[in-house]
Amino acid sequence: MSQNLARLLDIMAKLRDPQGGCPWDVEQTFATIAPHTIEEAYEVADAIQSGDMHALKDELGDLLFQVVFYAQMAKEQGAFDFDAIAGQIADKMIRRHPHVFGDAVVPTADDQTNRWEEQKARERAEKAAAEGKAPSALDGVITGLPALTRALKLQKRAARVGFDWTEAEQILDKMEEEIGELRAELQAGTRDPARVEDEMGDLLFVLVNLARRLEVEPETALRGANAKFERRFRQVEAYLAAEGRTPSQATLDEMESLWQRAKSLERPAEAAE
Repeated sequence: MSQNLARLLDIMAKLRDPQGGCPWDVEQTFATIAPHTIEEAYEVADAIQSGDMHALKDELGDLLFQVVFYAQMAKEQGAFDFDAIAGQIADKMIRRHPHVFGDAVVPTADDQTNRWEEQKARERAEKAAAEGKAPSALDGVITGLPALTRALKLQKRAARVGFDWTEAEQILDKMEEEIGELRAELQAGTRDPARVEDEMGDLLFVLVNLARRLEVEPETALRGANAKFERRFRQVEAYLAAEGRTPSQATLDEMESLWQRAKSLERPAEAAE
C-alpha cells in the first residue's frame, strides 16, 4: 500500500472515531453519504468535460474519499474493509479480461466489449440462480440511476437479445406517434396530468432510443444543449443589462430577438441550429 493511501485510510479512521473524531463524520451512514458520492461523480465528469486536469485530480480525490468513507463504515461493522474492496475488483478485472491474464484471444475492442457483456450476463444469471429467481436480460440495471442513463441501459440490454428497431427511420416514426399522443392529451377537454406525464415519458424514452441508434450519447448531447442554452441566455441577460433592464422587464419578443443576436455571435454551424 502506498504511503499516501495508508495516510488517507488513517485520516478516515480518526474522523470516524467517536472519541475525538469529527461529529459530522461520526454521524454519517451509508445512506447519508450516497448522495454525496453521486455529486462527486458528476463533479469528476464536469472536470473532464472542461479539460481541467488540476480540477480533475482534486475531484478524483474527493471521489476516492467516498470509497474510503464507505470502507471505514463497513470495517466498523465487521463487513469488509478497503483492502477487501480492492481485492474484489482486482479479481473481477482478471476474470473479465482472460485475453490479458489468460490464454483467450480477443483481436478487437468490439470483440472485447461483446466478451465483457457475455461474462457479465453469465455472472447475473448465476446470481439470479443463487437467489432462486428467473434470470432477465434487464437484471442489474439498478433503479437508482438517473432516468436518462437507466433508459439507455435498459434499451441496450433489450437490444442485445434482439428487441430493437433496425433503422433510425422506424424510431422517428415512433417519435411522431408519441408526439401525436401527447398532443391529443394536451387538446383533451379535461386534461389528465397523469396521462400527460405518461405520454411525456414515452416521448423521452423514444428520444433516448433514437440517440442510441444514431450512436449519440444522450447525456452528453443534453449536457451540450444545457451549456448552449446557458451561454446564450447569459448573453441575452448581458444585452438587457447594457440597457439597464432585466429579463423580467423585457417582452418575450424582445428576448427572442436578442437570443437570435446571441446565436449570430457563435460559429455558423451553431447559429443555424
